[in-house]
Amino acid sequence: MRYHDAGVDIDESDRAISLIRKLARDTFTPGVLTDIGSFGACYSIAGWKNPVLISSADGVGTKIKVAFITGRHDTVGEDLVNHCVNDIAVQGAQPLFFLDYFATGKLEAGVAAQVVSGLARGCRQNGCALIGGETAEMPGLYAPGEYDLAGFIVGAAERRALVTGKRIRIGDVLLGLPSTGLHTNGYSLARKLLFEVAGYPPSSVVPELGGTVADALLQVHRSYLKPIRALAEAGLLRGAAHITGGGLTDNTPRMLPDGMAAEIDTAAWTIPPIFELLRKLGNIPEADYRRTFNLGIGMVLAVGERQVRRAEAMLEKLGEPHCVVGRVVARKPRGPRVVYR
Repeated sequence: MRYHDAGVDIDESDRAISLIRKLARDTFTPGVLTDIGSFGACYSIAGWKNPVLISSADGVGTKIKVAFITGRHDTVGEDLVNHCVNDIAVQGAQPLFFLDYFATGKLEAGVAAQVVSGLARGCRQNGCALIGGETAEMPGLYAPGEYDLAGFIVGAAERRALVTGKRIRIGDVLLGLPSTGLHTNGYSLARKLLFEVAGYPPSSVVPELGGTVADALLQVHRSYLKPIRALAEAGLLRGAAHITGGGLTDNTPRMLPDGMAAEIDTAAWTIPPIFELLRKLGNIPEADYRRTFNLGIGMVLAVGERQVRRAEAMLEKLGEPHCVVGRVVARKPRGPRVVYR
């Protein structure tokens, strides 16, 4: 018997790698020292004075289930890169390089190449090198036509330029940057409500969504790197929170020092239609609603009260929509870290 008889196709793996190699090479930056195919990837961080490396790992959750049922695999990779970029950007990091893990039961080189095309696009847009990864074929572990996807990012910041939240003060203003939809969280509930409760096929055109269910669910998780770096380099950014799983309720406090809370004005922005549709379909309790979805705010930035106009002017120059979503307040003893008004 051969390896192929056990379900592993080495020739298909070679085809996948040949397709991936060109996509990855197009993302290479001057720091990349090795080609795709090396046992380890080498990256030079020359030019930094006192660098701190900042890393993160994540996935796209059950959003990939939507990719499976629609046959659209070229966006989840971009989702993954942008999610990871945001996670380190909030601490002041400039992304350096990215690695991915793609695992499936039966490898299809064309599908793998579609996924990596999204990874490569995300890396190029964020100035990050897709330096390596793993493509694993594991028969019997995944359902036919399905795969798993994870990403690992490394960035750097000068130690003096780290954004830690320590500079946040009571009275600071919280600016919200809009999301493009669900981003990469809440999909288990969203899929259940849209596909099972409402019975929508992915191709259904829903008036509230202004298009198909598939289009709404596959909106790309956006990167906030440019506005974050612009405010950080200007010395205006005191803290930042990426609003992912847990929503504003769980993520905003992650940037706050002890003794402080975020007061959020729920009337400050209009919640996008997809979230309101989901709430209506599931009669979702308010607390769950706020902890499951980002509700249209994908990033929260803390800036000093006297610096708000300057920060907003910079965001406007970048063409970055934003709104004041709240303030930093003193936390009551044993009180909540986020107070909604």
